Amino acid sequence: MLTFNVAGLLRSAPGTTRTYPVRGEQLEIAEDVQLAAPIEGEVRLTRTGRSVLAGAELTTALEETCSRCLQPMVAPITVNLQEEALPSIDFETGVPVDFSAEPDALRLDEHHELDLSEPAREAISLAQPIAPLHRPDCRGLCSVCGFDLNADPGHLHEGEEIDPRLAALGTWSSERSDGRPEAGEPPSRRKSTDITLHQGEPHNQEE
Repeated sequence: MLTFNVAGLLRSAPGTTRTYPVRGEQLEIAEDVQLAAPIEGEVRLTRTGRSVLAGAELTTALEETCSRCLQPMVAPITVNLQEEALPSIDFETGVPVDFSAEPDALRLDEHHELDLSEPAREAISLAQPIAPLHRPDCRGLCSVCGFDLNADPGHLHEGEEIDPRLAALGTWSSERSDGRPEAGEPPSRRKSTDITLHQGEPHNQEE
């Protein structure tokens, strides 16, 4: 658990900081968010005049599904926490503190323990990737049969129509096979240039 007893820190002068390692922690996040690795990192607690400031950098990983090829994958994440925890009882007198002014503030419990489980749970949940990829160049699935295109990028179906947006490439390829235009210039520009040259050439007249 991400719980820390700060009774000793509360006895210290304001500005005192203590650091705690986080090793191999497990935490239930949400029904649809599952950890794939333990939580690791470091927590820094600082005593102020009225509270304890908590800062943490935590790393873990989530069980995910690639948004393109639907393969199971693991998504590493890093989250940073910045929280202020107020006492629930006065450290010197033991009298309960009035919460009405700040009802939603993070609180130390009656044993002066700080529990960062909920802030960590929220931060990890918000860090879940929207469209995870098992690798940046994932090719996804064939829209016809669902074949994984990462296994065979040249996968095609017999008689499959060419995407209209790529049809111009087929025309360009045909022109090159005729041997007329030279490579490196768009077909339309090369044709207009040829016409201009023919029109501008002087005609040889027979004497």
